[in-house]
Amino acid sequence: MTTTALDVITLGETMVSFAAHEAGTLEDAATFTKIVAGAESNVGVGLARLGLKVAWVSRLGADSFGRYIRRALEAEGIDCTAVATDTTRPTGFMLKSRALEGQDPVVEYFRRGSAASALSRADFDESRFLAARHLHVTGITPALSASCAELVEQAMTAMRAAGRTVSFDPNLRPKLWPSREAMAAHLNRLAGLADWVLPGIAEGRTLTGLDTPEDIAAFYLDRGARAVLVKLGAEGAYWRTREGAGRVPGVPVTNIVDTVGAGDAFAAGAISGRLEGLDWPQALARANWVGAQVIQVVGDMDGLPRRDRLPAALRG
Repeated sequence: MTTTALDVITLGETMVSFAAHEAGTLEDAATFTKIVAGAESNVGVGLARLGLKVAWVSRLGADSFGRYIRRALEAEGIDCTAVATDTTRPTGFMLKSRALEGQDPVVEYFRRGSAASALSRADFDESRFLAARHLHVTGITPALSASCAELVEQAMTAMRAAGRTVSFDPNLRPKLWPSREAMAAHLNRLAGLADWVLPGIAEGRTLTGLDTPEDIAAFYLDRGARAVLVKLGAEGAYWRTREGAGRVPGVPVTNIVDTVGAGDAFAAGAISGRLEGLDWPQALARANWVGAQVIQVVGDMDGLPRRDRLPAALRG
């Protein structure tokens, strides 16, 4: 019998991000800060800072970017023993503009043929995955390659069959898919393999063709999800299960610096809350608060709070 020694395991691509110092277009930016960026590793760091034991599965190039990422995540307490070093493919990177007044930044990706795009079923170590009580995945990884898609589906199916919980954030990247129809069909099918589905309201509308959070949540419950958490931006979040539903108000933020990573921070708050036994309204109150911290600083991970910063009401 496998002993669960981890709280959460996640898998996906992490890249080096060069974030512009100057506001404006990328072509006009002269100076950048090098940071780590990846949806799944953002969630992992958020969970680790909140006190959970986290492992990350991926592939990195045998290059300075790969060494930088591994060192940064290990320093956060992330278990990277299942992260392979690929000697034939590079670590991906990206450029991110600095936006003003809470607007979304422009991001340019350089990830084609990256080490992480070669993730496959061969990277699925059942004993390693089943050592965790929860799996978190996003819709980015299956868009990277057919082999990545196979790995994500295998991991989700195996974890849920073993009685573990699985969360899925669609995290749409339309440019990585052949069409929006293909993206919606694939991601909606994966959502049915998850226990908890976490779409943003705009993502839910794109994927389901439905308009309200109530209808979007019902769509995914009908496909096999057990809980749907719809992110509503400044308005907070809507949750729905077969037993109940409700809204949790957002946390006011007066100075929005960078919105990238807010959804990952929300996921870390929600997942940690549920794994600690909070009910959905309590877990989403934590999720909204954690997300609000991240959008007040530059960088996907910089604003992720440590557990001792959680307000007493959110600690459970």
